[in-house]
Amino acid sequence: MVIAVASGKGGTGKTTVAVSLALAAAGTSDSRPLLLDCDVEEPNSGLFLDIDYTFEKKTGVPVPVVDPDRCDFCGTCSEVCVWNAIAVAGRKVLVFRDLCHGCGSCTLACPRGAITEVTHVTGLLEGGSDGLIDFARGTLNVGQAMAVPVISALLENYLPVSDERTVVIDSSPGTSCPMVEAVGSSDYVILVTEPTPFGLHDLKAAVEVVVGQLGLPAGVVINRDGIGNSDVEHYCHRQGLPLLARIPMDRKIAEVLSDGTSLIQGLPEYRDMFIEILEKVKESER
Repeated sequence: MVIAVASGKGGTGKTTVAVSLALAAAGTSDSRPLLLDCDVEEPNSGLFLDIDYTFEKKTGVPVPVVDPDRCDFCGTCSEVCVWNAIAVAGRKVLVFRDLCHGCGSCTLACPRGAITEVTHVTGLLEGGSDGLIDFARGTLNVGQAMAVPVISALLENYLPVSDERTVVIDSSPGTSCPMVEAVGSSDYVILVTEPTPFGLHDLKAAVEVVVGQLGLPAGVVINRDGIGNSDVEHYCHRQGLPLLARIPMDRKIAEVLSDGTSLIQGLPEYRDMFIEILEKVKESER
């Protein structure tokens, strides 16, 4: 089963939940769980794990290269590019590779076959294990604007899995394209939020995308329970969203996480909570 962990905004505890779920799954199955860090702009799941990396692969976007000897500067390539990544100025073709989405339209449309493609490296994929779980992450190179191709490459490299093990995806925060790309391959989405007005606002946006537009089943984990109010709980009840767990506002949790230790390894009493979350999620799929 592929479980994505998402949030309407950053800082809600999404990575804390994702890492804890993967570690909890390690004790409930014969198959080693797989944790995929798809938050490629800030992949920090590995900070809470002792990963021995054994796999590394550069990834990127195919961008056009124009042969000036074959090009007649007709402008067809520029006309078909909806991203404005290629332009014809007089007798010169300008390629803006950071805008290119690698769709290949210009290459296909060129009437003189003057365009070929080369890979513009935008990120790095890394994988390994800590002995309990398998782990992989994508990292977007500094200065690059598009996270989706790196996320897509990570998912294509590791999904679908051939065995029955649990896969946990730590998605990008928010509700934009990176989050949609990360959760789209999942069977279930866990939305992590806080019991505050800001948390509720962003939870509503995430529910609209995940449930309303993607049609994926979802449940909610309330982190830092005890602050704010009960509006998030009432919203979940009205929407028919299962409330999977409440993680309390506890100084001990903050101390463990700030030390670079995962929640259930630093505070083993929370392990049963995450095992119960896994059971609830899997029960919903039956």
